[in-house]
Amino acid sequence: MQAVRRFAEVLHPRPAPSGIDIACGLRHFAIITYAFDPARFAGVMPPRFRLDTVEIAGRERALLSVVPFLDVDFTSAVHPFPRFRMGQTNYRVYIVDQDTGERCVWFIGTTLDSWTLMVPRHLWNLPWHPGTIRFDCQQDEAGNYLQYAMDTQATWAPARVALDSKRTNPISLPGFPDAESGLVYLTHPLRGFYHRRDGKLGTYHVWHDRLDVAAGRLRHAEFALLDCLGLVDLAEQQHPHSVLVDPLAKFTIYLPPKRCE
Repeated sequence: MQAVRRFAEVLHPRPAPSGIDIACGLRHFAIITYAFDPARFAGVMPPRFRLDTVEIAGRERALLSVVPFLDVDFTSAVHPFPRFRMGQTNYRVYIVDQDTGERCVWFIGTTLDSWTLMVPRHLWNLPWHPGTIRFDCQQDEAGNYLQYAMDTQATWAPARVALDSKRTNPISLPGFPDAESGLVYLTHPLRGFYHRRDGKLGTYHVWHDRLDVAAGRLRHAEFALLDCLGLVDLAEQQHPHSVLVDPLAKFTIYLPPKRCE
């Protein structure tokens, strides 16, 4: 059973950026989460990590999120630099680093719509893949999404999702003692681990303040990667654990990512 958690326990000032660290705004930032049988993820991670499971309707469940967004004002956090704009979709599973006790994510990979893909993919061996990503979103004056549609054409992880949101709707997060505990879990992991493209273990670190998320409602989803990996099939994808949307999330990304020895 997940314990009560509070943002006051995890929020902290932004570590000063340096070198090649990046600042960016993530527009149309959505967290589409699925609960699935932990056995489906057996053997993926090194023994150092375990799934950070929840109990839903008397059954143990792992959680994973698909996180699409549009990078805007992607630039150096330190120096004057050109600004880039690109679509991106991340796939992550919630875990615990048993060496440190830190709650993190296992980063399955990302699809990026930009020529800049060559840097993370080839220089740092990150599991990033090319794709063409298009957003079609409409919001009202209150920030509600009347329409949120994302389409990804890609070989590795083609995807399509449609949803809407309303800021006055209550946020319901099964498996947690209250909404804030669930929001800390889903929105505030700042460190991730992954298998690099060379098979070695890698890690990355980001910072952001508390996200201003609203409850969303899924209309339709097709995440081919989740079906291909046997984690969440296409029928199950129509019934998410939760949908959260933030119109503009501001992140700092600390680079370069590191290889774990």
